Amino acid sequence: MTAVPSVLDMIGDTPLVDVSVLSPNPSVRILAKMEGQNPAGSVKDRIARQMILEAEADGTLTEGKTIIEPSSGNTGIALAMIARIRGYPIKIVMPENVSIERRQMLEVFGAEIILTPGAEGSNGAVRRAIELSEEHPDWVFLYQYANEANPRAHYTTTGPEILRDCPEITHFVAGLGTSGTLMGVGTYLREHKPDVKIMAVEPPLGELVEGLRNLEEGYIPPVYEKWGGPDLLDGKRIVRPRESIEWTRRLVGECGLFAGISSGAALAGAARIAQQIDEGTIVFIVCDGGWKYLSTGVYTDDLDEVSEKAAKIIYF
Repeated sequence: MTAVPSVLDMIGDTPLVDVSVLSPNPSVRILAKMEGQNPAGSVKDRIARQMILEAEADGTLTEGKTIIEPSSGNTGIALAMIARIRGYPIKIVMPENVSIERRQMLEVFGAEIILTPGAEGSNGAVRRAIELSEEHPDWVFLYQYANEANPRAHYTTTGPEILRDCPEITHFVAGLGTSGTLMGVGTYLREHKPDVKIMAVEPPLGELVEGLRNLEEGYIPPVYEKWGGPDLLDGKRIVRPRESIEWTRRLVGECGLFAGISSGAALAGAARIAQQIDEGTIVFIVCDGGWKYLSTGVYTDDLDEVSEKAAKIIYF
């Protein structure tokens, strides 16, 4: 194994793991793209690197400037890691009811945390970050929801990796959050394999599966519209919080993959698709590992209790 110049060079090139033991259809393979293997622990490492490097290249981000960004956890952690090693102060705006591990990781990397009311969810954090950026125009607001570096990171890295490692892919499944993963990977796959199906997973309207987004809730990420989301997506699968937790437990219990809960949501969507097709190969995104959610008891506590707590704690 060769040495790499920096931690940034460790981002990407994550493995695919066959979890077809969980497929309800023996003629459909299911493969997990293990994004928790990135150095800061999530798929958001890719977009954090891309957003910072592009902002540096165009002169938006220069020495000593402060970064501000809303995040329920993963993007904030990835940005904080890169900001720390490149010397930028950073402020992360996040709901007060995220798991304690995510706040601790931000503190490890030296980020200042600005909390917003938990009842307002990620939308409240976005609104507050926009307000603060307008009050402090000297701060750099990367704004992952509108920054085209977000889907571009997946178009240039995640998509090519998936097609390289799984040329037989028939369906791609990912959670609908900022929509960057779906838009970037989906656009690349569609260009190189027009028959591939691009499927989103979202929570029911009014139910809390943070990190995922229902587009009917009143906020549509600008990158979703800029990258032609309505035309790119072939469909959506609605996954409820309890179902996400159940499939996350199956992923660790039957495959040994200790993943975050949005990964269970994506897997639930993949399994539902597997039931509806005759044969194929489905790739879904495992966004992060489970270590940031241990304090919630989601892997070990009574399922009914955990499902009830999902309405109060931002797991994803």
